[in-house]
Amino acid sequence: MRLVLREPTVDDYATVTSWVADASACALWAGARFPFPFAARDLPDLIRVAKGASYVLCDENAATLAFGQYRVPKTGAVHLCRIIVAPHARGDGLGKVLCRMLIDEGVRATGATAVTLRVYRNNVAARAVYRSLGFVPVEEGSNPEVLWMRAQATSAPLAEAKGRVTA
Repeated sequence: MRLVLREPTVDDYATVTSWVADASACALWAGARFPFPFAARDLPDLIRVAKGASYVLCDENAATLAFGQYRVPKTGAVHLCRIIVAPHARGDGLGKVLCRMLIDEGVRATGATAVTLRVYRNNVAARAVYRSLGFVPVEEGSNPEVLWMRAQATSAPLAEAKGRVTA
């Protein structure tokens, strides 16, 4: 399967909205302060990042399979956020591919040397993906519910991130 990272369209935002089924899923994806329910038409404004970008991961048929963002909290770093994979596509390595592509794009666009993210401690699957990409927990900046993670920005070959998916 050939995968492409591109900027989201109006239709993509509607698709991503459909993946967020309830308030719990919304908090896991976008944080406890994110409003739920939300309308697809409002999503671009709700998740806009001033310094950063939003992307969708699509297959060769242009089907939207995942969504994620990076933002630039400070010079030299990019922060991954709002990572979500389509429910029907989970468990196939797409989260790892998406994160690797977001890291590569963020580093290319900003020259960052570090990558950070936050993840709920109980999100075991996401934590495993992030660890496999070289992220390590940083207790300073974490709290009992949310873990702060950091990795050195590298441009590892995408093949290392593919899992069962080919890009």
